[in-house]
Amino acid sequence: MTQTQQTQQPRGVALVIGAGDATGGAIARRFAREGYISCVTRRTADKLQPLVDAIRAEGGQAHGYASDARKEDEVQALFERIEAEHGPIEVLVFNIGANVPCSVLDETARKYFKIWEMACFSGFLNAQAAARRMVQRGRGTILFTGATAALRGAAGFAAFAGAKHALRALAQSMARELGPQGIHVAHVVVDGAIDTEFIRSNFPERYALKAQDGILNPEHIADNYWLLHQQPRDAWTFELDLRPYMERW
Repeated sequence: MTQTQQTQQPRGVALVIGAGDATGGAIARRFAREGYISCVTRRTADKLQPLVDAIRAEGGQAHGYASDARKEDEVQALFERIEAEHGPIEVLVFNIGANVPCSVLDETARKYFKIWEMACFSGFLNAQAAARRMVQRGRGTILFTGATAALRGAAGFAAFAGAKHALRALAQSMARELGPQGIHVAHVVVDGAIDTEFIRSNFPERYALKAQDGILNPEHIADNYWLLHQQPRDAWTFELDLRPYMERW
C-alpha cells in the first residue's frame, strides 16, 4: 500500500454489476486504484473473493456482494446496503453479458427471455436504482458495457443482439434525460475478442493474435471507463467504440 492510498479519503463508491475475471474485474481494480471503494457483484459471492483479495492486496478497498441483478427486490436491497455501509455510489458500471449463441430455429422462449433479462432488463433495474440516487445529488456516472451485437445482429445471435440493441436504446434514453441533471451516461461498444481464459481455451487461433495486440486487454478497456468518468461535462462522450486495430468494422 502506498502512502497516498493510506492517507486519502475514499472518493465514493464504484459499483460494478457483473464483475467477472476479465473486464469487470479490471474496471473494479482501476477505480480502486483511483481511491474509490469498489463494490462488486455476481450471483455467487464466493467467486468474487479472489478479486476482492487482489484489490485489497494492491492497497485498495473492495467489497463483494451476491445479488441477482434481474430481481428488483435484490437490486433495491443491494443499493440501500452499499450506500448505508460505504457511502454514495458515484459510479455504476453495468457489465453483464449473456452472450449465448443459438440458431433462431432452435431458440426456446425461455432462453430468449432469460438472455433479455440478463443483458437488458437487469441493466434497467440497476441503472434506475443508481439514477434515482444520483439525481438527488446532481452528479454521477452510469456506464453500460455493450458489444458488437448492440450495432448489428449476427447469425445465431438473435437473442443476444436483441438484448444488446435494447440496452443501447436504454442508455441513449437515459443519457438524454439525465444529462441535464448532471448524470453522465455512456455506452461502451467492446468490438473484439478479449484476453480471457475462455478465448484462450476455445479460440486458440484468435488468442494467438495477442502477441500482435490483436485482442483486447481488459486493463486497457478499464482505462477507458476511467477516462469516461473523468470527462468534464462540456465534452461528455455518449458512445465509445473499443476494438483492436486489426479488427474488421
